[in-house]
Amino acid sequence: MVYSPAFWAMALANLCHTASFSAFFLLPLYILDHGGNQGDIGVVMGVFALASAACRPWVAEMIDRIGRKRSYTLGSTIMVISPFLYIFIQDPLGSTYPFFLLLRAIHGIGLAICFTAVFTFMADILPQDRLNEGIGMFGISGLLGIAIGPVVAETTLEHFGFFGLFITAGALAAVALFVHQPLKESSQERSETKKTTFFGLLKREKFIMVGLLSLLFGFGLASTGGFVAPLAEERNLGFISVYFFSYSGGAIAVRFIGGWLADRLGENRILPYSIILYMAGLFILPFTYNQATLCAAGILSGIGHGLLFPLLNTMAVRDEPAAVRGKATGIFTGGIDTGIFAGSLTLGYIGDWFGLNVLFVCAGLSMAVALLLFRFRTSRSTI
Repeated sequence: MVYSPAFWAMALANLCHTASFSAFFLLPLYILDHGGNQGDIGVVMGVFALASAACRPWVAEMIDRIGRKRSYTLGSTIMVISPFLYIFIQDPLGSTYPFFLLLRAIHGIGLAICFTAVFTFMADILPQDRLNEGIGMFGISGLLGIAIGPVVAETTLEHFGFFGLFITAGALAAVALFVHQPLKESSQERSETKKTTFFGLLKREKFIMVGLLSLLFGFGLASTGGFVAPLAEERNLGFISVYFFSYSGGAIAVRFIGGWLADRLGENRILPYSIILYMAGLFILPFTYNQATLCAAGILSGIGHGLLFPLLNTMAVRDEPAAVRGKATGIFTGGIDTGIFAGSLTLGYIGDWFGLNVLFVCAGLSMAVALLLFRFRTSRSTI
């Protein structure tokens, strides 16, 4: 059964966590408001992703060892507490800057635990012959969160300032903490955990490819998550959240057919088109000077994201035993976070030195590399 009560409970929890996380897409405005530049945005946003990626081997091992639900509860607790601590940061570019970076790192670890645990939980409970469909449809909850978070954040920011934004983000995470508590653990299989380590799994050709594609995807995500808001503000494009709303709308719409097609045609047939669509959305952003073009860029990248994320996730966990699914999911999500870190840092300085147009072109080129890598992978690839 795909759409079980556990599916819907975790979907609601995931929506709230993603909305809480995506509310911080407007954090670059806070940095700029306190005298920062594009480079500072890259560092601050990148530290979040760096911590999330660096802890992933430990997180993946923990999820296979102590269970998906228990791990999710731990991550949720961190996600609740972290937003409230931002309230105490008044000058992130002054004496409190080290604390600001430390808090971003802790916040990133919390999200890493939640995302890895929840997608491993879903891989446990979904039928294997409908894995693309199930993961894709479950992912709609996260996409809704991406749409809702910035809208709520921007509205809250307008009326209550950054204090209200941080309180709202913490409250959203609190809903996720409580809503998943009645659920039972998804898998009791632990016997193989010590036989297969995270890095041992990463040596397999399948996971090398999944990890590299996820990394390049994450590099592209860094541009949309960290630099669309400054672009929209610099060009006076109006309501910034229209991009994220369009992005999520495109991603959600394609999920209703994307998973079904992938389960029948195979991941290899669909994946190149998802990369091309995401890349096209990035390449449009340098030419964006009105909201219509901003919407078009969001829709194209959103459709690409809506296909690519579940495809890579399914590739990682398909045919893997339950005892190593946490590690398999960790490689996929860790690759994305590593790419987001590298992208945030690199693109931040590119934007500072050469401007936002060049920044988005470089982000689009990362997806071109992903397409070439997938197209010219060795014939021995088992993906």
